[in-house]
Amino acid sequence: MNTMTSYTLAAVFFLVILMGCKEKSESFSHQATSTPVVVGAMKDAMWKGEISGKVRMDTLGSKAPLYGLGPVAFMRGEIMLLEGEAYVSEVTSDTSMRVSVIPEVTAPFFVYAEVSEWEPMAIPSEVQTMATLETFLQNASEANSGPFAFQIKGTVSEATIHVQNLPPGTVVTSPQEAHQGQVSYSLQNEEVVIIGFFSTEHQGVFTHHDSFLHMHLMNNERTKMGHLDAVRLGKATLLLPMR
Repeated sequence: MNTMTSYTLAAVFFLVILMGCKEKSESFSHQATSTPVVVGAMKDAMWKGEISGKVRMDTLGSKAPLYGLGPVAFMRGEIMLLEGEAYVSEVTSDTSMRVSVIPEVTAPFFVYAEVSEWEPMAIPSEVQTMATLETFLQNASEANSGPFAFQIKGTVSEATIHVQNLPPGTVVTSPQEAHQGQVSYSLQNEEVVIIGFFSTEHQGVFTHHDSFLHMHLMNNERTKMGHLDAVRLGKATLLLPMR
């Protein structure tokens, strides 16, 4: 066997090994994990005007149950990813909204996680508001590092949610400009599901600068959904990713 043939066979052998490694790597690229994935940043949308879509829900590429939240591109609605379904709320009037499933919806910033199993945890009776919930989650997560997703299922005595509704063509250079057209809605004594993400490390990325929480709420009838601004919990259960 001449030297050139030896080099050729060696190159082919190396290429086969490399392709095999690549295929193995790709086969695990969508392995279910409860570690949240972040695309874009809230601060870039609010201060730099980066409000076009950076991630499309039907291209997340996983068959595992997905949970996530963020605004619609150009700040024209809200998104809740619940068990892989992309629920989108849009303002129709000051007192009404439309909630639809739109797989191809895009977001300027988004956080999501793949969670196959949830572990229920009782919510203490004194935990009823967003402030007390944040403190409770912070204490409960001291042994964990990094951000995590959670759910709350049950009733709310009252809640306030908003839906972004930025006028088309608006140039955004500040949070005040980004929230133009936003409409708030009230709920009382309704069965709901809340998808939330907690992190002490992502203020301005997927939580506001003064909070460790970002939550979206949807009623069980799937007729109301939006960013959660205030809440008083009734009988409800907290669900955390199974360790």
